[in-house]
Amino acid sequence: MNRINESVPQEFILLGFSDRPWLELPLFVVFLISYILTIMGNLAIIIVSRLDSKLHTPMYFFLTNLSLLDLCYTTSTVPQMLVNICSLRKVISYGGCVAQLFIFLALGSTECLLLAVMSFDRFVAICRPLHYSIIMHHRLCLQLAAASWVSGFSNSVLQSTLTLQMPLCGHKEVDHFFCEVPALLRLSCVDTTANEAELFFISVLFLLIPVTLILISYAFIVQAVLRIQSVEGRQKAFGTCGSHLIVVSLFYGTAIYMYLQPPSPASKDRGKMVSLFYGIITPMLNPLIYTLRNKDVKGAFKRLIARIFLIKKYPNDRPC
Repeated sequence: MNRINESVPQEFILLGFSDRPWLELPLFVVFLISYILTIMGNLAIIIVSRLDSKLHTPMYFFLTNLSLLDLCYTTSTVPQMLVNICSLRKVISYGGCVAQLFIFLALGSTECLLLAVMSFDRFVAICRPLHYSIIMHHRLCLQLAAASWVSGFSNSVLQSTLTLQMPLCGHKEVDHFFCEVPALLRLSCVDTTANEAELFFISVLFLLIPVTLILISYAFIVQAVLRIQSVEGRQKAFGTCGSHLIVVSLFYGTAIYMYLQPPSPASKDRGKMVSLFYGIITPMLNPLIYTLRNKDVKGAFKRLIARIFLIKKYPNDRPC
């Protein structure tokens, strides 16, 4: 009988805000618009970074990785959320939940490390400008990006395995919009103290340590920028680093609130909204922040649009 009670459910019910049906239409509109903007914005950055030779630099190589990551990150959760909002049965299959948990955790962990790598790139560019091309060579960029992706997916394998091994005793109502570790741990019918301690430790490694390194690097960056004599150079440095710092604050701030606070019943609804912020809103804002505050990206967009119009105007005389 115990084996039956602890058997794996065929599907999970994602409660979300189903106890507040009046929120479903506004949330559907917000999720849909955010998802469309996320897809368009991040695809635009990937395309323009590949097509414009002036953006073939380490900074935009890492930005392209971030945009690809955000595309997959939101796609792992938002389509299912939109379907569930429109459905009477807000369910996800066990296999779908496992895939969602693994992908969302892997990409989130990767982003934690990738943002730290991007801050290191800015540190070298501003504090060691004469040695930048020597230090940030193509091979190192590939190694740093690969290390971020491999570490993120390795963490996801560990976390997902430990979470899915917990007995559920027939519980299948997930009080969340999607399958995430804290929400699934609350379903378990055994003591989860060890899992929560392990999750806290991993969160320190992937959240607190990277954000501490980022803050230290930006302390050196601010000192270096203040020594720049040119007002234009100072503004450009602050503009580029300011974009990255805004993204860092949005992502790490909400993720730290979610994963490093003690679990409590009162924080459930707040946790849902916070997870929506770093899972949906931040990936949507990333391309806007990087394009609106970055002259190089805006210039690349203008050149790309000019080339498109030129090709349409003179289809038989395409520029090389």
